[in-house]
Amino acid sequence: MSLLKPPEAAAFLRLSQRTLERLRLSGDGPRFCKLRRSIRYRLSDLEAWLSARAVGSTSEVRHG
Repeated sequence: MSLLKPPEAAAFLRLSQRTLERLRLSGDGPRFCKLRRSIRYRLSDLEAWLSARAVGSTSEVRHG
């Protein structure tokens, strides 16, 4: 199992670390593991989060 630190997860997703943090705080981001004070992301959770956001056209995009 691959565990990524937030900077590594942000790079994988091509997002800024700040955006990933905001997504985590709002509950809209990928699942993560809290290990004491450390945050780690499983690669499988990042891939699942991306897959759940795949769309075929702009009319499929959720607003709000």
